[in-house]
Amino acid sequence: MTELQTLRTTRESYDAVAHTYAELFHDSLRDRPLERALLSAFAELVRANGDGEVADLGCGPGYVTAHLQGLGLNAFGVDASPVMVDLAREANPGLRFEVGSMAALDIADGSLGGVLSRWSVIHTPPQDLPAVFAEIARVLAPGGHLLIDFPATEGPHQETQAYDHAVVTAYRWSPDRLAALLRDYGLTETARTVIAPKPTDQRQFQEVQLLACKA
Repeated sequence: MTELQTLRTTRESYDAVAHTYAELFHDSLRDRPLERALLSAFAELVRANGDGEVADLGCGPGYVTAHLQGLGLNAFGVDASPVMVDLAREANPGLRFEVGSMAALDIADGSLGGVLSRWSVIHTPPQDLPAVFAEIARVLAPGGHLLIDFPATEGPHQETQAYDHAVVTAYRWSPDRLAALLRDYGLTETARTVIAPKPTDQRQFQEVQLLACKA
């Protein structure tokens, strides 16, 4: 499947479930204190580096974009799903949301103070991920910060693993491998959190948040 076909499949799949997704996850940060704390630290770092705009890539219905705005950031959202973007605009009329591809962002070079990628690369096949990271590096200003969340593989010797997802095929990454790939594009890891799954979680995957900075 080509990159264009993968994007089309993901977009159409999320268009079909957008309303259900928005209802299920609109308050998903409520019971995630560690993630809220990391988002707050991310916001503080962005503000300290000049308070540039922040793109929430794969923003879905926009609830995390709104959370970033509430942390004092000038945030906007980008998502491949037009239906998700419509829902985000409806729920957050004061914020900006755009339809777009993470591999071809309509954003000027070096114009962003920060990028959030919260689970938004999980449907990107491994061979296509370099194009996404190249775009993130392109749009970030020097000293800009990336916060990226993803599910981890079962061990360091497994660079990637595909798994069944309710919407469309998804991928897990070795944190070390993903951090090395970010370095290839001038994004240096500055912090990492690894959250163990709860016994009641459907998928027993470790969840990783990497914070990286552009030189």
